[in-house]
Amino acid sequence: MVTANIQTTLLVTIILFTYSVADEAYPSPFISAETPCELNQGISLSPIRKEVYDEGHIFDISHRYHPDLPSWGSDEGIGQFLQLPASMKNGSLANNSEMKMPTHTGTHVDAPGHVYDHYFDAGFDVDTLDLRVLNGPALLVDVPRDKNITAEVMKSLNIPKGVKRVLFRTLNTDRRLMWKKAFDTSYVGFMKDGAQWLKDNTDIKLVGIDYLSVAAYDHLIPSHLVFLENRDIILVEGLKLDDIEAGIYNVHCLPLRLLGAEGSPIRCILIKFLVCGPERRNLNRSSSQRRAPLQFVQNKV
Repeated sequence: MVTANIQTTLLVTIILFTYSVADEAYPSPFISAETPCELNQGISLSPIRKEVYDEGHIFDISHRYHPDLPSWGSDEGIGQFLQLPASMKNGSLANNSEMKMPTHTGTHVDAPGHVYDHYFDAGFDVDTLDLRVLNGPALLVDVPRDKNITAEVMKSLNIPKGVKRVLFRTLNTDRRLMWKKAFDTSYVGFMKDGAQWLKDNTDIKLVGIDYLSVAAYDHLIPSHLVFLENRDIILVEGLKLDDIEAGIYNVHCLPLRLLGAEGSPIRCILIKFLVCGPERRNLNRSSSQRRAPLQFVQNKV
């Protein structure tokens, strides 16, 4: 009897542990404080989709893919990009989807072969991008809302030397351009002189922005050529930067390993950068005060 009780207790413990773990990744069909479930003939579930995790410490800055996501040069979005050729409802053993869309869709990364054909032929694809650049401390900055990113704008941001990763939040976020199906040529991006200033006067190697191109529409190719010429700057485009305080975070971006592709969808997250003492007081200063060079960033970003 004692053995049976022990076995029963162990079994209950394992079941409860299993469903508590399930809650971390997917809502459990039996234990859910956030989503009600209805048990009829089967289990009716409502999935929980989040933008912020771990009580506000982790931010998903990638856009969700859906048919109305804007696509370059299109008024109709990316359209129906998912198909289900193998469906359990039609007798297949499992559901298996197929996906078809341009590689420069949604939140994505550019490789040097995007605008340099000799780099494309040489194999400088997304599989060759340096993960050290795509992961690490980063600075999220607000760009003046009345203009594209010129050399003058770059200089005014006072980004300290030593900062290697910067995410530029612009009027694109305020206008919610990534939520509008029709492609908009009036988006904010880098002018050629702004790209050149960044390249010549900063240590930035990861450039992120909040629409489908880091380059302003009128300087589309010239700005890309400046950024990608030396293959040491990585461009991440189409970031979701709304409702996040400007400041320092750890950024983590991982592209697909698409051999031969000059672009790839990418999943990016920001994790709050935790510091103590005087450094924390510096982080909590107003945005106008933070425009002054942040000396402590130099050794961390």
